[in-house]
Amino acid sequence: MTVPADAPHEDDRTDRPASTARRFGALFGLGFLGILALVATSGPELVELAESPDVPVSAAVLAAATVVQSSILLAVAVLVGLYTAPRVGFRSHVLERVTTGDPIVSRLRAEVGPAVALGLVAGIVIVLAEFVFAPSPETVGDTADATAGAVLSSVPLRFLYGGITEELLLRWGFMSLVAFIGWRAVGRVRGSSLDRSAPSTGLLWAAILLSAVAFGIGHLPAAATLYGELTAGVVTWIVLGNAIGGIAFGWLFWRYSLEAAMIAHASSHVVFVVLSLVIVAV
Repeated sequence: MTVPADAPHEDDRTDRPASTARRFGALFGLGFLGILALVATSGPELVELAESPDVPVSAAVLAAATVVQSSILLAVAVLVGLYTAPRVGFRSHVLERVTTGDPIVSRLRAEVGPAVALGLVAGIVIVLAEFVFAPSPETVGDTADATAGAVLSSVPLRFLYGGITEELLLRWGFMSLVAFIGWRAVGRVRGSSLDRSAPSTGLLWAAILLSAVAFGIGHLPAAATLYGELTAGVVTWIVLGNAIGGIAFGWLFWRYSLEAAMIAHASSHVVFVVLSLVIVAV
């Protein structure tokens, strides 16, 4: 059987033991910036929670627990992606830089334009869909105390945790794993000894859609705080609304790179920040 030149090879050992720690550290360190932003942004909430009589620990302990829990999830996602992503044809410029010394900027230059454009479009589509499909504002908690300062203070969380950490969790870890499992399963169903052909377009789209839905589900805890309760309408909107962005970011991860998905994710938040500032100013 002829093997396509660009097909992922199961015996491509780019994850040699000698370089695994360095490759893991590069991606984990990138994602850890988002975890720090998450803890810094949630500081007031942690202090308020620690002052509750039902919580017998300090805000510092809660912050440490948040860091530990988030770091474990990130570490698992990075490790899973290190094994599965290259085998199904996904790439990361940061990983290639650490592994082979390939330059990041020159390789990323052609991807920035499409990533920013698609991220902005995704953000606009989500905003328009929110006006049409999101639950009535009466079901949402009071936002009268929102200020420009509060909106701007959320920028590190949006760009670092949303743009970087969430992409490592959902695209690099989860989407790569789904694509890899499907690729292996399809090979076995066909009765072959797992041919080395690349995953089909349909399989990759399934991975994109599943990771997009998982992306939406991951926003339900925050939605419960915002809306007060998770009604059917709230769950449907949160999952499908966030899946809009998830599909765009997943497609960029497939067709370009992990970094392109990160740039698009951060760009979508530019739309949300600008709109929030306009609402506050009006």
